[in-house]
Amino acid sequence: MTTPEPPACTPSASVSHEHIRTPEAPAELGLQVEVRRFPDATRTAAEAAAAVGCSLSEIVKSLVFTADGVPVLVLMDGSSRVDVELVRRELDAQKVKRADADLVRETTGYAIGGVPPFGHATRTRVLADRRLLDHAVVWAAAGTPHTVFPLDPKTLIAHAGATVADVREPAK
Repeated sequence: MTTPEPPACTPSASVSHEHIRTPEAPAELGLQVEVRRFPDATRTAAEAAAAVGCSLSEIVKSLVFTADGVPVLVLMDGSSRVDVELVRRELDAQKVKRADADLVRETTGYAIGGVPPFGHATRTRVLADRRLLDHAVVWAAAGTPHTVFPLDPKTLIAHAGATVADVREPAK
C-alpha cells in the first residue's frame, strides 16, 4: 500500500528508513512508513507541528487511559483534548482516567512523547477521534521523542485497529 506524498518538512529534518521500534509491526500490517528524524524534540504536539511545518491538528497524539483499570489507547488530533466522559460512555465503563508513565511504557513499550499509534508491546483497544479524518495526511510519533511519520488518517486508523468515535472535548 502506498502513502500519499507528505508535505515538505523543514530543512532541519533528515529522512530515515528506520521504522517504529518494532519494525515487524508496520511490515506485518503491509505498511511502509517513512520515519523523519528531527534534531529537536517532537515530544509534544506543538513541538512536532513546528518541526514538521504543519498545523497542530495534523499531529496525532497517542494517549493511554485506563477504563475500569484496563488500558485503552486514544488517538487525538494535536489541537484537541480528550473528553474522558465521552471515552467512558463510548466504552461503557464506570471510570476512565489518564494512565501514568509506567503503565504507558508497560502497555505500549514506549515512553510518553514517542508513543506511535500501533506496534505496541500489548494488544490494546483503540479509539480514534473522528476529527483526524478531516486531514489528508497526519503525523504520528515513531517511537522516540525525535521521530514522526506521515500517513493518511484512514490508513492509520485501520492499521491501529481503531474504532472511530467522537471523544474530543468541546471547543471553548
